[in-house]
Amino acid sequence: MMLPAILRHPHARLTAGADTDAEALASFARDFQVETYPSVEALCASPRVDAIYIATPTQYHTEHVLLALEHGKHVVVEKPMALNLDDADRMIRAAEARGQQLVVGHSHSFEPPIRKIREIAQSGALGRVRMLHNWCFTDWLYRPRNTEELDTRLGGGVTFRQGSHQFDILRFIGGGLLRSVRAMTGHGDPQRPTEDAHVAYLEFEDGTPASAVYSGADHFHTTELAFGIGEQGQPVDPAAYGRARQTLQRVGGRDAELGLKRAVRYGGSRAPRPAGPAPHPPFFGLTLVSCEKGDIRQSARGVYVYGKNERREVPLSTEDTGRDAVVRELYDAVVNARAPLHGGRWGKANLEVCLAVLTSARERREVRLSHQTAVHRSGGESWRSD
Repeated sequence: MMLPAILRHPHARLTAGADTDAEALASFARDFQVETYPSVEALCASPRVDAIYIATPTQYHTEHVLLALEHGKHVVVEKPMALNLDDADRMIRAAEARGQQLVVGHSHSFEPPIRKIREIAQSGALGRVRMLHNWCFTDWLYRPRNTEELDTRLGGGVTFRQGSHQFDILRFIGGGLLRSVRAMTGHGDPQRPTEDAHVAYLEFEDGTPASAVYSGADHFHTTELAFGIGEQGQPVDPAAYGRARQTLQRVGGRDAELGLKRAVRYGGSRAPRPAGPAPHPPFFGLTLVSCEKGDIRQSARGVYVYGKNERREVPLSTEDTGRDAVVRELYDAVVNARAPLHGGRWGKANLEVCLAVLTSARERREVRLSHQTAVHRSGGESWRSD
């Protein structure tokens, strides 16, 4: 899903790829006529590579990011950036010591509707932000999953995998600096032993509250509240109730599930195919921001602004995607020396929230945060640690 954004950027060129899956690698070589490697180490050593997008399982992120940085490569790493804050610090120190750029690809906060909501909220036109919410109900738990995706210790479960997006969206709109978290998590299926739900109450340093609610149990879907539009801006079939759960029940067994997972990876029979711009902007659940003089949420064509006397719509193009913005942010950091907004410290701050949600739920207490970053109107980030 990142490939189209790389290919669209006028000053980026795809030169190589690495995978342990020989079939995926062969498909990649055939499709793009580029160098291919069976290991990350070999890819990092290529002199034809300036930057590497790392989408390996979370437990390997630290090793692979450090390898890339040691070879002088700039890096975009998928979320969550690591399993713990110490490993996040190792990545940040390595990038800063070598003068390399490190971007954490929380792609949903890059999406045009979220950027527009933030722009309106931070403009002051509706007064001070009073509260922020993101509620997302999906079939996440019952989509085909690799083993590590169902193991919280390896970065699995909805809090690590999907909460990363939620907390990033809320922090991005609200300015970044959270001070505390209170949360619960749910484990609803013993056959899939990881978090399938969470409710998190987040408080910013100025006292502004935010809530993040997620369920991946494949019952109610927030697409019903989002004009029938899915995460990538595609229409969702309202008659497809419980399809993910029913599919897993029908195929039966882990081997069959892993086969389904392989089919949606690169080169697989069910892998996503680029099909031009989506008909609608993407929806990651329902994002709602309340200000002193009005509210803001997404519409089917862009963003709704609920003011004192009217509701107005701000239409947005679907030509530009969040992943396009990820590639631009890396390019601007490398070529134009513009500090990336979603840099390593931002990614670490987001990871801190994920860990705090899990700790709060486990220990049934409020967790104070100390490694948060602020985002400024001009872009880039500042950092504080208590």
